[in-house]
Amino acid sequence: MCGITGWVAFDRDLTTERPVLDAMTATQLCRGPDAGGIHLERHAALGHRRLAVIDPEGGAQPMTVEHDGRLLAALSYSGEVYNHRELRAELAAAGHRFRTRSDTEVVLHAYLEWGAGLAERLNGMFAFAVWDARSEELLLVRDRMGVKPLHYHRTAHGVVFGSEAKAVLAHPAVRPVTDLDGLREMLAVTKSPGRTVYRGIAEVQPGHLVRVHRGGLTVHRYWALEARTHPHDLGSTVTTVRALLDDIVHRQLESDVPLCSLLSGGLDSSAVTALAARALRAAGAGPVRSFAVGFAGQDEHFRADEVRSTPDGPYARLLAGHVGAEHSVVELGSAALTDPAERVAALRARDAPGGFGDMDISLMLLFRGVREHSTVALSGESADELFGGYRWFHDPRLVAAEDFPWAGAVTQLAGAGAGPRELLLDRGLLAKLDVPGYRRASYREALAEVPHLPDADPLERRMREISYLNLTRFVRILLDRKDRMSMANGLEVRVPFCDHRLVQYVFNTPWAMKSFDGREKSLLRAAVRDVLPAEIADRVKAPYPVVQDPRYPALLRAELAALAADPHSPVLALLDRRALTDALAPDTDPQSVRLAADLVLDLNTWLTEYQVSLEL
Repeated sequence: MCGITGWVAFDRDLTTERPVLDAMTATQLCRGPDAGGIHLERHAALGHRRLAVIDPEGGAQPMTVEHDGRLLAALSYSGEVYNHRELRAELAAAGHRFRTRSDTEVVLHAYLEWGAGLAERLNGMFAFAVWDARSEELLLVRDRMGVKPLHYHRTAHGVVFGSEAKAVLAHPAVRPVTDLDGLREMLAVTKSPGRTVYRGIAEVQPGHLVRVHRGGLTVHRYWALEARTHPHDLGSTVTTVRALLDDIVHRQLESDVPLCSLLSGGLDSSAVTALAARALRAAGAGPVRSFAVGFAGQDEHFRADEVRSTPDGPYARLLAGHVGAEHSVVELGSAALTDPAERVAALRARDAPGGFGDMDISLMLLFRGVREHSTVALSGESADELFGGYRWFHDPRLVAAEDFPWAGAVTQLAGAGAGPRELLLDRGLLAKLDVPGYRRASYREALAEVPHLPDADPLERRMREISYLNLTRFVRILLDRKDRMSMANGLEVRVPFCDHRLVQYVFNTPWAMKSFDGREKSLLRAAVRDVLPAEIADRVKAPYPVVQDPRYPALLRAELAALAADPHSPVLALLDRRALTDALAPDTDPQSVRLAADLVLDLNTWLTEYQVSLEL
C-alpha cells in the first residue's frame, strides 16, 4: 500500500517543478514510509511513497517501461491486485517480460496490453495513475468499491491529483476552501459520489477512471452493481458464498511482510480470522496473529444499550482460543483519547472532521499498536452492508423511511444519553445549511441509480434499494475512515468482504435468503458456522465500541471550556453562544454534549491546522 500524487500541465515544462512535487509527495510519507520517488516529464510529474508489501526489493516506484530507449509509460500505484499471478502468466504468454515479482509491474504491463480496459481485469483494492508518454495522456483509476482513495483538482491546463486531499492542497494553485455544500457533506452522514468537503477537489468515484489529455478531462465508469437474476437455491447460495470467501481470504493472505487479523469477536471479523487461520494451517504456516481494541476499565464501566448488548473482549478471546490465534489487545485510556496531539493526528489523517468522535481516535491508536507488530491486517469491514447486518435492514420503520436509514445512527453509537452532533452549531447556520434537505436530495439521487429486476415484489424491491444505499453511500464512509486511520500509521488494511465477485453475487441474492433464519446476516452465518464457536455464530450484532469511561465526556467538556475561553478559537464564529453556555453549565450531563463537543473540537482543530477559508 502506498501514497501517490502528481501533476499534469500541458502549458509548461514540469521538469523544472521538482520542489512542488517534492512537497506534494512529502504529504504521503505516512502512507509510504519505506521509500519514495519522483518521475518528471515535460508535461507530467508523478510522485510516490511506498509501503513495501509484495517484493520489497523490486517494486520501486514510480515504475516506468521503455522500448528502444523511449519511454512508453510511467505508473504511480497504490493497492494490492490479488489476481496478479494469473495476469502475469497471461501477459507473459502475450510476450511481456518482467523484471520483478511485484503486482505493480503487472499493472503497468496490463496497461500496455489492454489500455484503460485493464481496470475490468483487476481483482483488488487500488488507486493509480498511468502517464502514457506515447499519447501524452494521464489515466486515473480507482477500485470498484472505493477501498483506496484518489483525489484530483482540475486546472485550466491539466490536473493535480493525490491519494489524499492533503497532497492536492500542497500544490500552490490549490487553496483549502469550504463552502456550504462542503459543510453539508461533512454533516450529512452520507458519502456523495465524487464530492469532498473542499471546493474544487473531487474524488475519482469507485469503479471509475478519469482520462486527462490536451482536449480536457473525461470520466468513465467501468463497473457498477447490476441487477441479475439469482441462479441458486438457498443451499447452493450458502455453498457459493463460502467458496468465494475461502478463495478471497486465501488470495488476501499473500504478503512478504508480517500479516494479522483485526478481531472484535463479532461474526464478520471472527469469520475472516477463522478462515485465515484455516488457510495458514493448510499452507503449513504459523498461527494467525490477531488484534483487538480495548479500553481501560471497560469491564468495570460497560453498560449494555440498544446497540451494544455485550462487550467484545470475551468473544474475541473465545475465537482466538478456538482457532489458536496469537491474540493481543491494544488497550487505550481516556487520557490518550482526549490528548489534543492525538486529535490533531486523527484530523490530519482524514483532512477534515470525521464526525465519529472517540471512534476515530481509538481506531487510529489501535492501528498504531498493530503496526508495531504487523504491516498488513485483514478486516471484517463491509460485511454488514453486504449481508444486512445493521438494525436498519430489519426495522420496518427505518426500511420505509424516505431517507438514508442510518441517518440517526451516529447519535446512538455514542451511547445512552448522547445528544446530536449539531447541538452547538449556530441556529442561523443550521437553517442555511438545511442538512436534512441536502441528505434527502442525496437520497433521491441514490435511489434513482438502483438497478431493479422487472418482476420483483415490493419488499424485494425495497430491500434491494436499502442494500444499494448501504453499498454505495454508507460503506464508503467507513472504508474512507479505515484507510485514513490505518495508513496514517503505515498499516495496510485489506477488506475481503469488498471483493467485487462476492459483492455482486450477494447484492443479487433475494432478501428472503439473506434473512432466512429471521436474523441479521443469515447467509454469512450459515456459510461460516462450521469454523466458529456457537456463541460467536449466534452473537447479536454489536458496532465498533466507544469508550464508556465517564471521565471521557468530562474531559471533553473541559477541553470545550478552554476553547470557549479563548477568543481566538476560529470555530466560535460557527457556534450558538447560548447553547455553548448551557453545555458548560455545572448541571449539564457531559454525556449529553459528548458528540457535539467532539465535533466542535474537531472543527476548531481543522480550521486551525488547515487554515481553511469558509465561504458561506
